[in-house]
Amino acid sequence: MTRLLRSLSAVFLLLALALTVAAAQEAGGLRGLLEDLRGGLGGTQDETRPAPAPEPQAPAARRVPLGEAEVQLSFAPLVQRTAPSVVNVYAARTVRQRSPFAGDPFFEQFFGNQFSGPPRVQSSLGSGVIVDEAGLVVTNNHVISGADEIRVALADGREFDSEVILRDERADLAVLRLDTDETFPALPFGNSDELLTGDLVLAIGNPFGVGQTITSGIVSALARTRVGVADFGFFIQTDAAINPGNSGGALIDMQGRLVGINTAIFSRSGGSNGIGFAIPSNMVSAVVRQAQGGSDAFERPWLGASFQPVTPQIAESLGLDRPRGALVRDVDDEGPSAEAGLRAGDVVLAIDGATVEHPDALGYRLATIGPGKTVTLRVLARGRERDIDVVLARPPEPRPAQETLIEGASPFAGAVVANLSPRLRQRMNLPGRNDGVVITQIQRGAPAMRAGLRPGDIIEAINGERIETVDDVVRFADGGGRNWRLTIDRQGRTINQFLRF
Repeated sequence: MTRLLRSLSAVFLLLALALTVAAAQEAGGLRGLLEDLRGGLGGTQDETRPAPAPEPQAPAARRVPLGEAEVQLSFAPLVQRTAPSVVNVYAARTVRQRSPFAGDPFFEQFFGNQFSGPPRVQSSLGSGVIVDEAGLVVTNNHVISGADEIRVALADGREFDSEVILRDERADLAVLRLDTDETFPALPFGNSDELLTGDLVLAIGNPFGVGQTITSGIVSALARTRVGVADFGFFIQTDAAINPGNSGGALIDMQGRLVGINTAIFSRSGGSNGIGFAIPSNMVSAVVRQAQGGSDAFERPWLGASFQPVTPQIAESLGLDRPRGALVRDVDDEGPSAEAGLRAGDVVLAIDGATVEHPDALGYRLATIGPGKTVTLRVLARGRERDIDVVLARPPEPRPAQETLIEGASPFAGAVVANLSPRLRQRMNLPGRNDGVVITQIQRGAPAMRAGLRPGDIIEAINGERIETVDDVVRFADGGGRNWRLTIDRQGRTINQFLRF
């Protein structure tokens, strides 16, 4: 009996030992078991003390991610280096509340502006980028357009008054100068032509006025055209979040260089929808260089030719593998293109080795090169490709623009008209080469707007009489009359309007 009890005790002891081993393997392995056994067998407290924890390792140094595999790392070093160069831009303009009878010559004759409301201050906000240590800031033209006062707030909280030294509506860019003698951290320009779809970028700006905000994304597409923003067609598309207030802010690459100025978004809600557009830095730097040289308006080179896109039908008829290039629509007989041998019907395929997919691409390349340079155009002419050298000239202005606001009782009342010249045609991006008179702007709610006229309309004839100068339009406007027959050139299309006024 005693032997049986001893055998059972041994079995239970072995079973308990096996269970203890299994538990120890789950809790930390055989070493833990031995420590427990040592403690259970009368070891001292020092002997049962757990092994010391390993020394904590210092966190890895933060650095800018250079690829998708490293995107989990921090952008902080890049932001710390570039964010001080991005500023907030506050613009204020005084707006007079219009009378409900504004533009009506009868009421204006007898009552003037008596029914107009009191003036009020309208403010807007945007972003900007310091691009010169002397305090030059580049932003979007629509951020400061019409402003009576512009203040710039730095990332450190300091604020400065500023003045506009150059603005260009076509590119939607403006250059400001801070009213101070201090020096500032300037963001270096990158080469936007080196960007590739998929590159990582950061957007820095002041969305909704909440303060400086950084968002990240990639370059979604390049050379976007016809996005309905300003008169520019060579945008960088990005999915980095851009919201109202980001306009004029910086798009930077992973080397901390400015590669674009954030300008617009596609959105139904007004907020970011993952489709944002930025003006390439090469265009921005061209505008800034002219501002640094003392220009108050951006001057584009003059080719003396107008262009149109190549449609699939045109591409097939010319033997092109696909629609590409800029089709020459007409050539000024006295311009650089005619002198170089460019003719209507030719197709420009490349400029200085850079391919031209669309007329907007050609315009962008020319603008970044500037007047006075010689470029090589790759041209498809009469079925053969050839290279021609063209000297980029400054657009001539053989007669003064004579910009005049038309008043009185006529369909042109409230419109500003000017004599056409190659320089004005270039500034307003008007096709064709005919002279005449162009509408440069129209006051809101004016009779000219109600008559269906638009800025950029070229007035070719009034009541059958050819219009050649601003004086001709003024003569008809002062002469009055109830029945009007207008012949208008609108982006190359002839429009005849019959109005009773």
